[in-house]
Amino acid sequence: MRLRSSLFAVCGLLLQLFGMAIFLRGFFPAPANTFGAAKARASAAPAEPAGGLASNRTGLPSPLFGRVVIMLVDALREDFVFGPKGKQFMPHTQQLVERGSSHSFIAKAWAPTVTMPRIKAMMTGKIPGFIDIIMNLNSPTLLEDNLIWQAKAAGKRTMFYGDDTWIRMFPDQFIEHDGTTSFFVSDYTEVDENVTRHLDKVLERNDWDLLILHYLGLDHIGHLAGPNSHLIGPKLSEMDNIIQKIHTGLVFKDGEAPLPNLLILCGDHGMSDTGSHGGSSSHEVNTPLVFISPAFRKKKSFESEYVEQTDLTSTLALGFGLPIPRNNLGHLIPSVFEERSLREQLRYLHLNGYQLSLLIQESIPAFEKDAGYKLFQIAQKSHGSWIKLYLEGNTSETLANLGKKVLRQYLDAVKFMSSSLSKIVAQYDLYSMIVGTIIVVEVIFLLVVCTPEALGSTAEFEVPVFSPFYSLLFYLLCLMFAAVHVVVCTSTSTSCYFCSLSWLLVATVVILISALQCVLFSTLWKCFANGKPQQKSCAVDCSSWSELNLVLLLGSIGHTVSLASSSFIEEEHQTWFFLVNTLLLVFFQDTCRKYFAVSDPKGKATKWNPEDIDCNEQQTAIHGLFETSDLDPKDDKSKSYTRSDRNFEKLLVLSSPWVILVFCRLLRSLNQTGIKYAEKPDIGHWLTSSNHRIELSTLTAISLLLIFVLVQKKGSFVSKAALALGLVGIYCYRAAVGNVVFPWKLDKQGIIEARFVYVFILGILFTGVKDLLKSGVVSSDTVTNSRGLWEIYNGLVLLAALLLRPHNLPVLLFILLVQMILTRFIWRILDYDAAQITIIYYWFGQASFYFQGNSNSIATVDISAGFVGFEDYVKLPAIFLTIFGTYIGPLLWAVHLTCYMSSERSRYSSASVGHSCYCFILLRAIPAAVYIILITSLRYHLFIWSVFSPKLLYEGMHTLVTAAACIMFTAMDQKRMFKTLS
Repeated sequence: MRLRSSLFAVCGLLLQLFGMAIFLRGFFPAPANTFGAAKARASAAPAEPAGGLASNRTGLPSPLFGRVVIMLVDALREDFVFGPKGKQFMPHTQQLVERGSSHSFIAKAWAPTVTMPRIKAMMTGKIPGFIDIIMNLNSPTLLEDNLIWQAKAAGKRTMFYGDDTWIRMFPDQFIEHDGTTSFFVSDYTEVDENVTRHLDKVLERNDWDLLILHYLGLDHIGHLAGPNSHLIGPKLSEMDNIIQKIHTGLVFKDGEAPLPNLLILCGDHGMSDTGSHGGSSSHEVNTPLVFISPAFRKKKSFESEYVEQTDLTSTLALGFGLPIPRNNLGHLIPSVFEERSLREQLRYLHLNGYQLSLLIQESIPAFEKDAGYKLFQIAQKSHGSWIKLYLEGNTSETLANLGKKVLRQYLDAVKFMSSSLSKIVAQYDLYSMIVGTIIVVEVIFLLVVCTPEALGSTAEFEVPVFSPFYSLLFYLLCLMFAAVHVVVCTSTSTSCYFCSLSWLLVATVVILISALQCVLFSTLWKCFANGKPQQKSCAVDCSSWSELNLVLLLGSIGHTVSLASSSFIEEEHQTWFFLVNTLLLVFFQDTCRKYFAVSDPKGKATKWNPEDIDCNEQQTAIHGLFETSDLDPKDDKSKSYTRSDRNFEKLLVLSSPWVILVFCRLLRSLNQTGIKYAEKPDIGHWLTSSNHRIELSTLTAISLLLIFVLVQKKGSFVSKAALALGLVGIYCYRAAVGNVVFPWKLDKQGIIEARFVYVFILGILFTGVKDLLKSGVVSSDTVTNSRGLWEIYNGLVLLAALLLRPHNLPVLLFILLVQMILTRFIWRILDYDAAQITIIYYWFGQASFYFQGNSNSIATVDISAGFVGFEDYVKLPAIFLTIFGTYIGPLLWAVHLTCYMSSERSRYSSASVGHSCYCFILLRAIPAAVYIILITSLRYHLFIWSVFSPKLLYEGMHTLVTAAACIMFTAMDQKRMFKTLS
């Protein structure tokens, strides 16, 4: 079957996506072996070890606290409470922390630092799997043993107000609740007022035992404006007033209750320096955990220690008189129980150790060799000896020393067991990973083997699609893979996702793998039989490799190899910045060679002679200059101008790489990204601080004006008007949400302004689609087709300007300026082919991704882009806008490449679009395939969840975005082929 290289590459990329999806399902599996949905029972609590005597402590200890209030402030960083901002904006809390009856801790959360996994961790004591970051969008019912279920089973009455994630996770568990949506990030006022309005009445009532409050406003401010926003201080003051109100209400009720009340202030996760979360930086994982109760002694000085966030589960369970959830991995926080007698402290630690030892036995086959388990057995025996002496009435110093020794043994035992269990939070579905890897590797080998023919003069070649179905090898492979599937699924003791699929789906995958392998063998045989490609490649001439070809090849290979290093992944932006800078130096060298060195017939360089330069090249470059001026290159005045100003034109071309280099250096200082320098001050932080709103407003206005100047050249009058009004609407929207200044008061949430812009975006996109359909169906007008593509590009630029934060608008301006410089100057002078230009565009797209402030950490994903113009969470638009807002750089470069190839039909052959599409897909498919192999071998690496796993998600999403862009490429290539044939 004869296929265009672009269509063949897109089909291959879609198959690779399918293989990556299977791999991802295996790499992010269900959690490791636990007790599942089984619940701990108070009746199953072990008796106190008594050394052979009869102890009267056989059940759970009596609770320490009567009523408990958990105040969870979303995205509350530890320095917001314990740092300078806490001292400035939270005076009451500071007084309680430093001088009050409280215990303060810095609780460390595990990645991913998003809300649903963190709630799950605090309520179950279990470390969630990394795939829970996806489940965060639609939190399912939590079936595992948890504190909320235990409280209800014990007759405790629980009330909840705040983030409705809790209501979805714990349905029918609250006697009263009122949820607020967590996805409407533009609202940071009413979302908290809807929680606080219940407080006065609830604190006066006596019909509850556990009250949970989840405040979202601080998190929403972070997503909108970052941690340095002027909105942070008032929000912290609001939280401090609420803490004072709750504390006062509980103190007032303490005299009426037999047991003291407890107020817990905590955060589910922190907030990065950009205002987001999801990663593992110190500001994201470190949260405050403050216990406030009259049961504690008043402190004389401020002290805080580090604990795990999961330690809250066991501490709160025993403090509230509940069984510890069966899957809990945390250990008791000793200082919370230090006011109790030594016998009670030992009893609490014994219960915690017993629960962890049961989990060790279930999760680790050789549990007898575990250091924590062995130490627990020793501590339990020593505890029995101590109880025996205690019950016999021994009051000597030996009893006290032995008790302290047992206490230390228990503490060490529970810490060791907790650490051992934390290292096996999940097990991989290796079978699904292997199946996905096989598909990905087969596809990438097929694409590489077919490259010489795909980049041939016609950009089409014969693909043996149907012949495998007539070969004996195909059926033998099908039988072999089916037999392997049966053996694996019937012999394994673990649950495999691929084994749970229906036989129809499994058969489809088996046929696909076998067919791909046969097509690969057939293509290899044809290559070896022929000895050389049947067509001469016009895209890559191997006989004359230039410095540019060498840089492009070595740079692409070097970047792919660097993915094996965690440090290179964390600082991947440095790789792309270096490659782009090197590329610009090559541009300068090639332009110098073009102007100052001319080769003689023997290939030797000679001294430059102005008369030897082809005037047509000069005229072409000058014509590009006139596209931005009012002069007509055809009239005599313009010709006179051209002849007299060649030196000026030469200066512009030679300076272009250096101008781009300066832009790149400025943008590197705009957003500090990665890990090493992420916390260093940058221009973006300076602009977004509350003291520089005037400067940010000026920059925003100038950037929007220049964007209009650069974009409006290719559009019709109607689209120019829509573009101008849309850019004005963008400034109004940013003024409405408080980012920039505006002389009039606007809607606080910016909903109307954003929807105003969406109308113009859709109008421009509709105009572009109409022109494309007109050129493809009604007539074969290439001008209309090109105009339609540029209209779509203009609409995407307007959407990008709306979604980008104001301080990032220079990134969009940089993209447009560099694209203009490349197309108007450099490409017109340097004879780069379609494959070379495609690789250059891909590199600039990758660099733009990091200039925007993105990284390989989930924390840099700006989810606020998904809620621009929406009053509530709407799933599909939110997902689309978030993805587009994240990949603005790569997408705009890919679409611009399509538009450029379409508008330069006279310059490039009919095969150039196919070459571009094929190269673009290879550039994305090869690193993704190599990374899947690398991450399989590194799956037990220390940084697998904090570094390699987020990068895997980015690779998968980037491949999906590339597939969407290349489908547009392919559609244009197919239409161009039909027009050529006709």
